[in-house]
Amino acid sequence: MKYILVTGGVISGIGKGIIASSVGTILKSCGLHVTAIKIDPYINIDAGTFSPYEHVVPHITDAIQEWVVKQAKVPVDVDDVEPQVCVIELGGTVGDIESMPFIEAFRQFQFKVKRENFCNIHVSLIPQPSATGEQKTKPTQNSVRELRGLGLSPDLIMCRCSAALENSVKEKISMFCHVEPEQVICVHDVSSIYRVPLLLENQGVVGYLSRRLNMPIEARPRKMLTKWKEMSDRSDRLLEHCSIALVGKYTKFSDSYASVIKALEHSALAISHKLEVKYIDSAYLEPSTLQEEPVKYHEAWQKLCSADGILVPGGFGVRGTEGKIHAINWARNQKKPFLDANSTEFDPDSKHPVVIDMPEHNPGQMGGTMRLGKRRTIFKTNNSVLRKLYGDAEYVDERHRHRFEVNPELKSHFEEMGFRFVGQDVEGERMEVIELDDHPYFVGVQYHPEFTSRPIKPSPPYLGLLLAAAGKLQSYLQKGCRLSPR
Repeated sequence: MKYILVTGGVISGIGKGIIASSVGTILKSCGLHVTAIKIDPYINIDAGTFSPYEHVVPHITDAIQEWVVKQAKVPVDVDDVEPQVCVIELGGTVGDIESMPFIEAFRQFQFKVKRENFCNIHVSLIPQPSATGEQKTKPTQNSVRELRGLGLSPDLIMCRCSAALENSVKEKISMFCHVEPEQVICVHDVSSIYRVPLLLENQGVVGYLSRRLNMPIEARPRKMLTKWKEMSDRSDRLLEHCSIALVGKYTKFSDSYASVIKALEHSALAISHKLEVKYIDSAYLEPSTLQEEPVKYHEAWQKLCSADGILVPGGFGVRGTEGKIHAINWARNQKKPFLDANSTEFDPDSKHPVVIDMPEHNPGQMGGTMRLGKRRTIFKTNNSVLRKLYGDAEYVDERHRHRFEVNPELKSHFEEMGFRFVGQDVEGERMEVIELDDHPYFVGVQYHPEFTSRPIKPSPPYLGLLLAAAGKLQSYLQKGCRLSPR
């Protein structure tokens, strides 16, 4: 097993995730089996109970090194083959107190797995102040010095910059960071993040990693990278637009819905449309906002009404729930997504609970009580839109993260009103997928399809939403779920 650790310096949000994903992509294109691990210093007993607006106090687990080795061996490809390479993204910034225990763990880890099986990619910032226009290397020098002081030496320094690195700057980083010039990689701003793998490939990253880690990489045409280049080129010349209203509780911070946004982007790119996301705080759609802040109320409704499609992602707690229901109800009536629920999550004394606690969940105990991980959903009908989008599959395996479910006692009542529970769990007890008759596209799922969406293989529920919003869903279904070559 080969381990590639990606660390970051100078600032947070520098692009470690994109670098880690891009390295994995170009190695996978070489025929290697690649897996990935994201380690976030902000760990708690159950960090899932925190709002995305919050950072949490770290709770460091024991035996992290053994855990990494164990997770790295878990097959992630359809052929069920054990991975050959594990790309590990260490969140945070080198020097932060939160990441110190993890840095120390990997300092020891590199000796445990031996040098020929471990390398470190350090992502750093090369600022270019507008006053001078000069690319500055000092922040990167300091960041590398601090990393070395903690016991890790970078094999590749990936420099984030607004424009391509000048040769003199590259040589300066090489000189003062004690690496060869070929180990200094320029990652300048590009038109699309999907161009980053190509950027790394063109600078010889695969060749360097192959030599450094003694990996058996054949010199052969890479179909996957060719597809990636075609997709990147297409993303630069999109002419048609499609707008999606994202109605949620955490819209002030777009990263709160990072996976959702990426899934939308993947689907928009697949149908050659430029995506416009309209963020709407669900609380602004509620009648109380009309009385307190009428301008925000009308602006929110204007965004909603002008969107081509509507997406309501998950969220916990009472705040903003009524606004979500208003948005879903409006989209249902206007033939664009309905849930009029008075659930036990929001009102424990409700006489008609539509959404209830799962039997195994302990009410009042929030931590560590979710239904988590990959679960199987069985399609109960052949004429389901979502089933067709999944390639007419009999079942799908998707990731879950919830502690409430639709009250199964109300199943027949809903179906009499046109709601069809087309997907259920293996036991037939939990409702997983709902569709509405007489509607262009009204789909609700219990799972999180965005977690398995990929740029070249978008998530079927999100693809369906974008196709319907662009007015192309029926044509797509009639063609056997195939997109036109254009």
